[in-house]
Amino acid sequence: MSLFDLMGDDGIVITREENLSVDAALDLTCSALLASGKIEQSYVNAIKATHKKIGPYYVLAPKIAMPHARPEDGVNEDALQLTVFKKGVDLGSLDNGDVYFSITLAANNSDSHVLTIMALSELFQNDADINNIIAAENKADIIDILKKY
Repeated sequence: MSLFDLMGDDGIVITREENLSVDAALDLTCSALLASGKIEQSYVNAIKATHKKIGPYYVLAPKIAMPHARPEDGVNEDALQLTVFKKGVDLGSLDNGDVYFSITLAANNSDSHVLTIMALSELFQNDADINNIIAAENKADIIDILKKY
């Protein structure tokens, strides 16, 4: 199963919005998952609450974020949402700067996402693919990349 299989066409969001607040950005990174019923609003709220408590724990590297919470916080189905912030978004990470590429992880239980994390790790280490996703102007270009993982 590829990363694309966990998100589908509807799980890819490309935005050119600027000056988003952290809460607005996190709402956007969960919007397709919420709309499809794969997560509940409580999952989004849990990500925001943890951010307020400990900061941007989900900003993994320069340009890259992976918002997530616990399965019991409102995951209905294993799923991913990819969000490209064309203008970047400041999520408060002093070490990693603005985020341009976000993958929201929704795992139904603590074990089910191990293979997904391995595939994401492989993607996150490929700077060329990350930069190509950020530069993509349409979902089709992103899908071609995701199907490799």
